[in-house]
Amino acid sequence: MSDSETTPSDIEARVSELELELAAHAERTETLEAERDEYLEDLKRLAAEFDNFRKRAARERDAIVQRANARLIGECLDILDDLERAIAAAEGPGGGGQEASSSDPTVLEGVALVEKRLRGLLEREGISEIDTSGAFDPHIHEALLTQPSEDPEGTILGVMQKGYALGDHVLRPARVAVAGPLESSGDAATDAASVTE
Repeated sequence: MSDSETTPSDIEARVSELELELAAHAERTETLEAERDEYLEDLKRLAAEFDNFRKRAARERDAIVQRANARLIGECLDILDDLERAIAAAEGPGGGGQEASSSDPTVLEGVALVEKRLRGLLEREGISEIDTSGAFDPHIHEALLTQPSEDPEGTILGVMQKGYALGDHVLRPARVAVAGPLESSGDAATDAASVTE
C-alpha cells in the first residue's frame, strides 16, 4: 500500500475530525451570534436613552425659554399698563390731562402709537387679554374686593388691572371687583363683626 491510498478507517477518522471542527465552529458561531444580539440590544438601548435625553433636553430648554419669556412679557405688560394710564390721564378730565392733550396732541398720539405697537407685538406672540365680562373665575381672575350689588353674586363689576394669558397659561390674573350680596341694615353689623374675627 502506498501513502496515497486511504483506508476506510482513515476516512472515518478524518470525518470524525471534521465533525468535531464543525461542531466547534457551530458553537463558536452561536457564541458570536449571542454576542452580536447582546451588542445589538445594547445599541438599541443606548439609542433609546439618547433619544430620551435629547427630548428631555429639548423640554428643559423650552421650559427655560418660556420662563425667560414670561419674565420679559410680565415687564412688557407693566409697560403696557403704564402707557394705558398715560393715555387715560392725557385724555381724561381734570388733573392737567386736558392741558397736555390740547397743548401738544402729538405727544398723546405718540404714546397711543407706542401702546398700539406694543399691544400688537404681544398679540402676535400669542398674548391675549383675559375676558372680564360675566362671572368671576378664580382660575383667571383675582378678586380684590366685593361690593354689594343687585347683580348676581360673583358677577364682575369692574377691572382694577387687566389680566393676560399665553394660550391656556395665565401670565397675570385680571384683578377685579366682584358683586356680593346686598346688605340689609340688620345684617351690616353682623357682617362687619364677622370680618373683624
